[in-house]
Amino acid sequence: MEENAMKKTLALILALVCILSLAACGNTAAAPEETKSAESAEASTAPAEPIHIQFGHDNLPGEPLTEAAEFWAERLKEVSGGTMILDVYDSSSLGSKNDLLDQLLAGDAVMVVGDGGFATDYGVADMGITMGPYLFENWEQVDKLVSSDLWADLKSQMAEAGMTIVGDNWQYGARSTMATKELASPADFAGLKIRVPGNTVQVEGMEALGASPVTMGLSEVYSALQQGTINAVENPLSTLLANSFDEVCKYCVLDRHVYQIQFVVIGTEFFNTLTEEQQNWLIETGTEAGVYQNKLMQEAEANNIQALKDRGVTVTEADYAAYAEAAKSFYTDSKTSAAWSEGLYDRVLAIING
Repeated sequence: MEENAMKKTLALILALVCILSLAACGNTAAAPEETKSAESAEASTAPAEPIHIQFGHDNLPGEPLTEAAEFWAERLKEVSGGTMILDVYDSSSLGSKNDLLDQLLAGDAVMVVGDGGFATDYGVADMGITMGPYLFENWEQVDKLVSSDLWADLKSQMAEAGMTIVGDNWQYGARSTMATKELASPADFAGLKIRVPGNTVQVEGMEALGASPVTMGLSEVYSALQQGTINAVENPLSTLLANSFDEVCKYCVLDRHVYQIQFVVIGTEFFNTLTEEQQNWLIETGTEAGVYQNKLMQEAEANNIQALKDRGVTVTEADYAAYAEAAKSFYTDSKTSAAWSEGLYDRVLAIING
C-alpha cells in the first residue's frame, strides 16, 4: 500500500511539473506579441517631428517685411502647437529670389517673397501688370484689384505654374527713386543708370521712361553707386533707408512708380503634401502677418520722408500724371504687355477705377 501511495504521489508531482513547464512555455511564446503591442502603442503616442519651412527674403533686419516674417513664424508655431516651424532668413542669406523660386519649384520646403515681375518670368504673364509703372495711384486701388475675380484667377494661374500664394495681402510699399543727381522731371530719367531687380517687367518699366536699367542684387548697390557703375536706385523708402543709400544718393523723387503688391509663394508640390488643416494654418497666419506688415509700412512712410530730409537728402514730390504719361508706352509697346491676355489692361483699369 505504501509503495502504491508513493507511486501515485510521484505521478502527481510529475504532472504538476509538466503543467508548470507548459505554462512557462506559453508565456514565453506570447512575449514577442506583447512586446510588439507595447512598441506599437509607444510609436503611436510618440510626437511627430515638426515640419520646417525655410522662408527667405531680401530685406534687412528692422524693415517692416522682416518684422512681419518673424511675426508670421511666431504665429504659425503658436497656432500649430509647434508642429509647423518657419525658419526665416533675411538679407538674401538663404539665396537670391530666383534661386529660391527654383528650389520651391523642385519640391523643396521653401517660401519666398515674390511679386508680379518675377511671376511673369516664371510663366504667369498676366500677373506682371501689377508691377507696371504708374498703374496704381494709391493703396485703395490696389485693394480693389486684390479683392477682384481677376485676382482669384491670377492666383489659380500661379498655383498651376507651381507657385501657390500663401500670403497675398502684403503691401510692400510704394517704390520711389534715389539718385546721385536731381530728377526734376521724367526727362531726367533719359539714360539714367538705375538699379532694378532682375525681372523683365521692371526693366521694361524703366526703359519706358528712357532709363538704362541695370539688374543686380540689392546688396551690391551701395558699392555700385560709390563707383559710378549706376547712378540711381529705386525701392520703397524703408528699404532705401535701411541700406543707407542716403550716404551716396542725395536726391530722392517720390515718383511712387509702383504700389507694390507683395505675395509669399510656396511650391505647389510641397503645399499639396500638407493636410488641409496645415494649409489653413499657413494661409491664415500669413494673412495676419500681412496685416501686421502693412500697418508697419504705412506708419513708417511719413517718418521715412522726414528721415531722408534729416540726412541731407533733397526730397521732391513727382508730378504723377507727367510720369504716368511718359511711361505709357509700357502698356502698348513692351514685350511684357504683348504677352498679356487680350484686354487685360482695360480690365484692370475698370476694376481699380470703378
